[in-house]
Formats: sequence, C-alpha cells, structure tokens
Amino acid sequence: MAAQYTDRDTETATNDTAAILSSRRSILKNAAIAGLAVTGAGLLTGKAAHAAATADDRPSFDPTADHAIFTVARTAEQLAITFYTNGVKNAATLGITGDNLVYLKAALIEEQIHQIFFRTHGGASLAATFSFPDPKTFTDLQTFIATQQTLEGAFDSAFLAAVKEFAQLGEPRHAQIAAQIAMVESEHRVLGRVIAGLSPADNWTYAPVLVHKVADAPGVLAGAGFLSPEKYPNNSYTYQEVTFTDPANDPLGLSAIAATIMYKDVPYTVSNDLIIQGD
Repeated sequence: MAAQYTDRDTETATNDTAAILSSRRSILKNAAIAGLAVTGAGLLTGKAAHAAATADDRPSFDPTADHAIFTVARTAEQLAITFYTNGVKNAATLGITGDNLVYLKAALIEEQIHQIFFRTHGGASLAATFSFPDPKTFTDLQTFIATQQTLEGAFDSAFLAAVKEFAQLGEPRHAQIAAQIAMVESEHRVLGRVIAGLSPADNWTYAPVLVHKVADAPGVLAGAGFLSPEKYPNNSYTYQEVTFTDPANDPLGLSAIAATIMYKDVPYTVSNDLIIQGD
C-alpha cells in the first residue's frame, strides 16, 4: 500500500493546510480568539508560574498570553494523541508493522508527554472529542498518512508561531521549549513519510510557516474538519490519556518503547534551567 502513495500527496496536504487557513479566518476571529481570551484570562490565580532560568534571564510572565498559547497547545496535543492512539489500535488494518509501528508508538508517547507538560503548566482543554472527516482515516494507509501530514504540518507551524510570540513577549525559555517541541513534531512528519515509503523522507529545507499566530491554529483545525464531531459522529473519538510507565497497565504496548525515549521528564537544557514551575 505504501507504494501507491506519492510525494505529491504530502505536498497537497501541506497546500491544503495553507488554503484552509486562508478560507477560515472568520472561524478564528469570531470564535477561537474570543474563547482563548476568556480562557487564558482566567487560568491562573495566586502567584503566577515563571520560567526557571537565572535571575538575570527570567522572563516576565503574562498569564493571559502565555496560557492562551498553552491552551491551544494542550488541545492540539490531545488531537495528536487521539489520532496516534487510533493509528496504533488499527495498525494491522493499516499495514503498519515492525519499526514503522515503533515509530508510531514513540510519537504517541511523545505527544502525551507534551500534553502533560502544557496541562501541568495551566493550559486548558478547548476540546476533547475530535473528528476525522475521511471515513478511511484509520483503515487506509494513504488516507492515514495524508491526515498525519496535515496535522503535523499544522502543529509544526503553530509551535513556530509560539517561538515568535514568546520571543516578542520577552520569554526566551518559553520560546526555547516551543522550539524543542517543534523539532520533535517535525520528526513525526518525517517518520510519516518513512512509513509511506517516500524518499527523501526529509524533504523540507525550511519548515513552512502556515500560521502567523498560535491562535490561528484552531481555525486551521476546524477548517479541516477535526473539530466537528457533530458532523462526523461515526468517525469521532474522545481523547484518552495513554499510559506508558506501567507494563501491567499497558494495552497499547508502549512501556518498553517509553523506556528508550530520552529527555522525557522535563524540557532539557545543559545548564539545568529545565522547567517552568509554579510557586
């Protein structure tokens, strides 16, 4: 089945994501931004969280701006987890085996770790049930990979936007963490191409910037049909946190793979300025 998939399909997925953004600005402006503004404003009470950098390099903290970004990021990660969970569950039908299945499971674990990070640091959940408009998403490899490329392209761009926004806010550690996550999301995109048998798998010189603001991302995802469970009730799934630390409670077989994944406890830096922490 991978032989039927062409490089043009992934290019089309990227172009479709850009087109969705262009045609769905009204969704964003009328709904997503307003919702994020309300959500972000009410996320923190008491002492604000702050970056654990040195005193001279400690970023200022804006709970509305920072946690609006964390909220979008958490929700995007929940969509990714839902997608990869169903990919793993349907791997036999999709024809994904061996190392390719390991890649899929590793991506799932990494997305869950990212979600936990954003949740722990105040990101709210804008949605927990996600739709996949094409009924063949989890039964046909070509459709699955096209969906994966669309999602990872949107995620890459959202985290690139987060890097810029955090830099503009004077929060270098937040920007660095967003870049750390963007790099891993880009790895997922490339591994999707590996699974599809496309060569070269690493076919981007620069990751395209498909969104200018993190708040644009919900409009892109809504435009692509990923936030419409009422429209696609037969192909919608509710986010569920996956477990990967307890072999006795590991229905997806993730724990052995999780043991080999590095830097999963905190966003690592050599100087040990590791985490954003709350007082």
